[in-house]
Amino acid sequence: MAKMGRPKLDDPRELRVSVRFSEEQMKRLVAYCEKFGLGKSQALMKGFEELERQAAEADQGR
Repeated sequence: MAKMGRPKLDDPRELRVSVRFSEEQMKRLVAYCEKFGLGKSQALMKGFEELERQAAEADQGR
């Protein structure tokens, strides 16, 4: 009998992070997510990836 349920991911996301936002920050996050069709987690991960990219570029400029 075949296995049921979702297939396992190569890189499962098992860890959680909690973040506190002001009301204004949350409104801006929700507006961004609606504009680009992203979930809040996706938008925050995308922002983190951009910060890592900028840090790598800064390291190359040294």
